[in-house]
Amino acid sequence: MKHLSRFLVALLLVVGFSNVKAQDSNNPWQINVGINAVDFFPTNDMEAAGLTGKWFDEYFNVNHYNILPTLSTISVSKYVGDGFSVGVRGSVNKIENYGDQSRDDLTYYGFDGTIKYNLNELYNMGNFDPYLEVGGGYTWIDDIGAGTLNGGIGFNYWFTDNLALNVQSTYKHAFEDYLNPHFQHSVGVAIKFGGKDTDEDGIFDKDDACPDVKGLPEFNGCPDTDGDGIEDSKDDCPDTAGLAALNGCPDTDGDGIADAKDDCPTVAGSAAMNGCPDTDGDGITDAKDNCPTEAGPSANKGCPWTDRDGDGVLDKDDRCPDVAGVAENQGCPPIARMTVTEITELDNLARTVYFNSGKDSFKAETYAILDRIANLIKGFPKEEFTIGGHTDSVGSDALNQKLSEARANAVVTYLRSKVGNKFTATGYGEDKPIASNRTRKGRAQNRRVEIKLVR
Repeated sequence: MKHLSRFLVALLLVVGFSNVKAQDSNNPWQINVGINAVDFFPTNDMEAAGLTGKWFDEYFNVNHYNILPTLSTISVSKYVGDGFSVGVRGSVNKIENYGDQSRDDLTYYGFDGTIKYNLNELYNMGNFDPYLEVGGGYTWIDDIGAGTLNGGIGFNYWFTDNLALNVQSTYKHAFEDYLNPHFQHSVGVAIKFGGKDTDEDGIFDKDDACPDVKGLPEFNGCPDTDGDGIEDSKDDCPDTAGLAALNGCPDTDGDGIADAKDDCPTVAGSAAMNGCPDTDGDGITDAKDNCPTEAGPSANKGCPWTDRDGDGVLDKDDRCPDVAGVAENQGCPPIARMTVTEITELDNLARTVYFNSGKDSFKAETYAILDRIANLIKGFPKEEFTIGGHTDSVGSDALNQKLSEARANAVVTYLRSKVGNKFTATGYGEDKPIASNRTRKGRAQNRRVEIKLVR
C-alpha cells in the first residue's frame, strides 16, 4: 500500500498540473483512464536475467502479461498545436510474471512525461485517431527504480466529440541493469475537455464567428434573430423575417421588391415603377395615369395621342395628318426608294469601274459607266450610299490601303458632280478579296469598287 500511496501522490500532481494552464481552445485537454498490462517477455533482453524471449516474441501472449484488474493508469495531456500534445502519465501494477518466470507480488509503478504526435495531422481518418508517442520517466519495482526512455503507438476511436476508446502499446527502455526493458500496454477511456464557449450557444469560441452572441451552428455561432434562415450580419432586415433573394427583407405583395424599397408595398408592381403597378405598360404608374388601361405618353398624362389618318404617325408628329403616310417621311406618303433590282444593277455597274494601273485616275471607258450610275441614282435623291475601294494583294499593305482610299474618293468626287445624294468613301485595301490573288483573273476581280445603299 505504501507504493499505492506514492502513486496517488503522483496522480494528484498530474491533476494539479492540468489545472494550471489556461483552457483557451477547443478541448485542448485530454484525460485517459484505464488498465495497463506490463510484459517483460518479448524485449530481447532476458538472457542477463536467465530468461528467454526475442524482440516481439509472443508479443500478444497474454499469459506473460501482468494485469491489475482495476483502474491502474491515468494520463493527462494538452494539445500544443501542429498535431503535437504534451502530457504526463502515472501507472501502477503487480508483477507476477517476469518473462516466463513467476515472481512474488512485486509492486510496479511509473511516472512518465510524454510527447504525442497525432497522425490525423497528415491524413484525416475520421473517428479513428492514431498517434505516435515518445517520452521518458521513472519506473519502480518495489523500492528499486530506474529511468526509462519510452516510445509508443496507439489510437483513440471517438464515439462522440469528447469520448473515445483508447488503446496503446509502449516500449520502455531502462538505463539500469536491475530494471529490464519491457512493454506496457493499456486500454481505457479518453475524455477531451477544456473548450471555452462564452455565449453558451454550444459552439466553442475557437469555431464561433460570433463568440459573444448566442447563435446557431449553421451560421458558425452567429445569430438569426428573425428566424428567416439568414444570419443577422447578412440580413438587411434582421428583426423582420424575409427572403434570401431580398437579403432577408420581406416582400408583402410578392413582386420581388423589398417592402422598404416598394412605393406600393401591398400591391404588386414592377421594379421600374418602384414596386407600383403600370397596367397599360406606358411607364406611368396607375395612380398617376389618366388612362391606366390604355397606353399613352406622360406628356398626355398617360393617354394616347390621336391619329386621324390611321397611318401610325400621331397627329402631333404628322406633317400630313389627314393623308396616310409613313413614319420615315413624318406621316406623309413615302418617297421613292430603290428596289432590290436597282440596287443589284448599281453594284454590278460599280464593279466595271476601271482605273489606270497603280493610280486613282479612271480609264477612258469608265466615264460612261459612272454616268450610268449617276443617272440611276438621280431618281432617288434621298438615298445615301457608301463607296468602297478594294485592291489586289500586289504591293505593300500600306500602299494598297492608300490606293483603295484614293480610288473610293475619286468615285465619290465624280458622282457628287452629277447628283446631290450623300456619299461616304471607305478604302479597304487588300483586306476583303472576293477571288484568289494567285491568278490574274482573281486579282482583276479584287481591284474593284462597290456601291452599297445605306438604309
